[in-house]
Parts: sequence; C-alpha cells; structure tokens
Amino acid sequence: MSNPMSLCCFNAVPRITSLSRRTARTKTERKEKPTNGSNSLGFGRERRDPLWQCVQGCGACCKLDKGPNFLSPEEIFNDPSDVQLYKSLTGRDGWCIHFDKNKRTCSIYSDRPFFCRVEPDIFQTLYGINKEKFNKEACSCCRDTIKNVYGTASKELDNFDCAIRSNIPS
Repeated sequence: MSNPMSLCCFNAVPRITSLSRRTARTKTERKEKPTNGSNSLGFGRERRDPLWQCVQGCGACCKLDKGPNFLSPEEIFNDPSDVQLYKSLTGRDGWCIHFDKNKRTCSIYSDRPFFCRVEPDIFQTLYGINKEKFNKEACSCCRDTIKNVYGTASKELDNFDCAIRSNIPS
C-alpha cells in the first residue's frame, strides 16, 4: 500500500504540497466562512469544481524522474516490486520508456501500470483519497506536474486548465 501523501500523477507530488500544508492546520486554526446553506457565487451562479480529465498531447506525468523537488519511488511505494517496476520504466532521460515524445502518446496506455492511472477507485484504494476529493486533488497534482515539466506559461498548462474548466459538471 502506498503512502497517502505521495499520490497523484505518479511521483508528481512536490515534497511540500498544498495538501500537506492544508491538512497541517487544525480546524480551530481555519477561519470558517459563514454560510447560508448555498454555494452561490452571486448573480444566480453556483460554484462548480473542475472535472479532471487527461489532456491528449500532454504527457507530463510520463516524465517519471522529475528531480529533487518530487518524491522518489522509494518514498512513494512500500512494495519493492513497485519501486523496481517504476525504475524499469524510467529511461535515461527521465521519461517513461513507453512514452513517444514525438507523438506524445503512451504505447501501453490500455495496459499501463496502476500508478499511471488517475481514477477515483484507484486513488481511494492506493492513496486514501475519497471520491468526493478526487477531482480537486487530481487537478492540483496534474497542474503541479505540468508546471514542473513544461513551465508555468506553457501551452500544456493552458490546455489543461481550459479542459478542466470546460468539462465542469452542471
């Protein structure tokens, strides 16, 4: 079983994450906003969280060796065979050996390992992230990974942000 704080985009979690900063504060330290029972933004609009989705042509999560600011496989996995599998997929340039950098596609997508899957049930089982928090956490982790791999002003980040906003459930 994996460490609950080392989730998302498969070695994509920075050592100091917004999740860990948020959970470090106690409820008494948090300022509770008064609510009137609605989640309204005013003018008849409701707040809607983004809906996570993989964006074709990105592949940021396929950069398996993201550097010292991210967790190592040994910090992510408890099972040595998972560490070995992860390392066996990491090419000399840090990218997954199954990622085609020209086409930006995965050659084993339908058969990819469990740690390459961003799915609510897998997040619940492996990381303890409940389904209600899945979209928020998946979006946050992917944004962090895209920024690290491609930069904060990248077309990949713009594409991801556009995709998750346009796919907001009503």
